[in-house]
Amino acid sequence: MPFVNIKTPEGALSRQQKEEIVHRVTDMLVEYFSEGTRPHTMVLIEEVKDGGYARADEVFILPDEYRARES
Repeated sequence: MPFVNIKTPEGALSRQQKEEIVHRVTDMLVEYFSEGTRPHTMVLIEEVKDGGYARADEVFILPDEYRARES
């Protein structure tokens, strides 16, 4: 069973964008492993809260201009 775990900043992706990522990642894995893996493929998108991770010794907070806008 293929399993993909994607971590993104909370609020960076809209629901529609997350759905598209799930479909595209699943399709990509099916290309590698065969159509039989589609029903067993797991794609997990985890949203990390602001302040929950750091880069280059700096705690990261997603700027408002990069937050997804739900339509």
